[in-house]
Amino acid sequence: MNLYTRCLYERRQGRRTQIVFVFAAPPALAAGFYDWLLLGHIVAAMVWLGGGVMLAALAVRVLRSQEPEEIARFLGNLRVLGPAVLAPASIGVLGLGVWLVLDSGTWDFGQLWVQLALGVFAVAFLVGPVIVGRAAINAGRAHERGDRDATLRQFRRWCWGYGLIVVLLVIATWDMVTKPGL
Repeated sequence: MNLYTRCLYERRQGRRTQIVFVFAAPPALAAGFYDWLLLGHIVAAMVWLGGGVMLAALAVRVLRSQEPEEIARFLGNLRVLGPAVLAPASIGVLGLGVWLVLDSGTWDFGQLWVQLALGVFAVAFLVGPVIVGRAAINAGRAHERGDRDATLRQFRRWCWGYGLIVVLLVIATWDMVTKPGL
């Protein structure tokens, strides 16, 4: 019976209710080190996946416009957002995830779900510079040359590559939630 329910019960019984307040640290402050690592890992994953979904949605809108100037603006913003937001989030996901496994007595690197997570991260990490990064650089160069068709073609390639990264992040999220193999 919680305090509120107990007070109502005692009032109905005609008893005097005395409420004593006990002050304790909020549960969030009393959390252990593992809990803080997990929070950081989840927040970094939210930033990476959420940022990726927003970038993909915006990229589709920019691609539909068929305007090289709009693509150039998008790529200019990407040059700032990638290193400032997405790169630290992806490094945080990996670093904190590895730290969580090392800190836990329950998880280890031989478990299927941990291996899947590391594999998906590796593929996403490779798709970034190999497909997405090159396509962004090539789209920017094509725009500087005034080659509208090449700009659109390279930006379309960027969109497909980044879409693949978003799908991989959703797969990684599924893996983290379901932990296959346990």
